[in-house]
Amino acid sequence: MRLAFRGTLFFLDVLLLAGALVLPTSAQEGPLENGPPQGITPEEIIQRFAAKEKEFKEARDQYTYRQDITVKTLDGETVTGEYHEVFDVLFDDKARRIENVVFAPQSTLEQGGLGLDEGDVQDFRNRLPFVLTSEEVPEYTILYVGRQSEDELHCYVFDIAPKQIVGKKRYFQGRIWVDDHDLQIVKTYGKAVPETHDTKKRGKEEHLYPKFTTWRQQIDGKYWFPTYTRADDTLHFNLNDVHIREIVKYEDYKRFGSSVKILYQGQEVQKSDQKPGQNPQQPPQTPDQKKPDGAPNPPQK
Repeated sequence: MRLAFRGTLFFLDVLLLAGALVLPTSAQEGPLENGPPQGITPEEIIQRFAAKEKEFKEARDQYTYRQDITVKTLDGETVTGEYHEVFDVLFDDKARRIENVVFAPQSTLEQGGLGLDEGDVQDFRNRLPFVLTSEEVPEYTILYVGRQSEDELHCYVFDIAPKQIVGKKRYFQGRIWVDDHDLQIVKTYGKAVPETHDTKKRGKEEHLYPKFTTWRQQIDGKYWFPTYTRADDTLHFNLNDVHIREIVKYEDYKRFGSSVKILYQGQEVQKSDQKPGQNPQQPPQTPDQKKPDGAPNPPQK
């Protein structure tokens, strides 16, 4: 985000390790236990969840879904500006991935003194539903910090931050929770980087981004896909502070009927795994299927 009434200049301020972030409290979280994992090393956990993340990324690219983005500026609890966009992620008749905007009223964010920038657009698509694959692991410093319960889930907890900022690429900086049963990321908390700070107060445009939490839910009994992101933060610009609230919903996941193979634990997932008429957003409950109670349920239609 940027202040809406200023010019366009860019100054990169490379951020360091994620430990500087203040983590939000949650009634559903247990205490953080600092002991080492049992029967497995942190390096093995990273290797295994990163491999799962690669499968997850490839699988999600073969699903259609609806993404609903709302960003508000606030004065107390009074909304001073709002951006709202709803689009469907679909495939065209040549099986190419496309976005179809279904709702996008005129933004009033500038009335609240804020404007979206290219970083926000990238974050809505890629950083909020953060994925950390085997190929991306070398780009990050990953620190094991302990174990913590998230409702009925038992999780390994890691802090991560980019080792360096390369070009205009955007990264994630924060904390991830990895389910100790499926070894998949089930929750992330942090922010997108880099940011732009006018540290010398020379009138350069600042680009700041909120801390956010993304919850995942198990889809089709296999993949932990992002279903809900929430941010409620104050951006501290040199000229003034701006309070923003951001909600992103990912709904109606449905596997696209293509010839592309989707793998899960090295095995091809057959379309027959999803029964006719079954809602992919709410797969049948099985003894080994878990969903964080703290993650908001998708809105009913």
